[in-house]
Amino acid sequence: MRILGIETSCDETGVAVYDGEHGLLAHALHSQVELHAQYGGVVPELASRDHVRKALPLIRHVLDEASTDGTKLDGVAYTAGPGLMGALLVGAAVARSLAYAWGCPAVGVHHMEGHLLAPMLETERPQFPFLALLVSGGHTQLVHVGAMGDYRLLGESLDDAAGEAFDKTAKLLGLGYPGGPALAALALRGTPGRYKFPRPMTDRPGLDMSFSGLKTHAMVTLKNSPNDEQARADIALAFEVAVAQTMVIKCRRALEQSGLSRLVVAGGVGANQRLRGALEALGESLGVLVHYPRFEFCTDNGAMIAYVGHERLKAGVAQTFSFATRARWPLDSLSP
Repeated sequence: MRILGIETSCDETGVAVYDGEHGLLAHALHSQVELHAQYGGVVPELASRDHVRKALPLIRHVLDEASTDGTKLDGVAYTAGPGLMGALLVGAAVARSLAYAWGCPAVGVHHMEGHLLAPMLETERPQFPFLALLVSGGHTQLVHVGAMGDYRLLGESLDDAAGEAFDKTAKLLGLGYPGGPALAALALRGTPGRYKFPRPMTDRPGLDMSFSGLKTHAMVTLKNSPNDEQARADIALAFEVAVAQTMVIKCRRALEQSGLSRLVVAGGVGANQRLRGALEALGESLGVLVHYPRFEFCTDNGAMIAYVGHERLKAGVAQTFSFATRARWPLDSLSP
């Protein structure tokens, strides 16, 4: 079964072709970072219009690279949510129209299920069941994954997601958009131990998290510190360490409570090297295997959508000519 995947949930247009026998045949990604950088964040209407401009050229490019065409496809998958409604509608309309023209089924994919299963694109795939840490700009969740579609939410951020806290703190430090990578780069020049940030909600039971307080702590620390580049680097380092260690503490607790021996880390913040190093150390200490997607599949991409679409279409899931997109869509509402 050969599937075209289309991702347009936010500010990146991703397209890929996945084949059940041969794996990922081709993928391409167009980022809108330069478009939104001047505004300091994503402008939804501009994002939607750029998806309109880029979707079809990317699809043609990927089909050519995969040496295939619409008549050889067995289905089209697209991101149906969660995300920006206008951006989602672009991908859904394009995907549904192409599926109709090519006479093949279409299926809407949950964006976070795509991230969660992105490590399945690697040679060493995680085996079910496993614990997943989904950590991105809009979500920070700990999920018990029993099988595809069998998701039980164990804990999540009660306010800002980790990626959102990274972006907001980066803005406080005068860094550009996107803030997460810029803050991580600045933290490399930081002095370890100069500042000590709290580890929110780690002194109480449970697996829920909170990161908005760290942003506030960074703001207060910045006001009370020398106005120089070194102080900003030291604050960036203290913030990054606090976020990473908070998630390590919560992952340790979840692994010990669940008895699971595999941890999957996915989402854009999963590319953060400090977080990866801390979770690798946790895995070694507990005898737990830690799985990540490759760096290019940590952020939004069409490959993860094509893979999930392949699995769901193979299981007989498909949609009629009508379609729906959702700005909000709980992951644990999905069916196996």
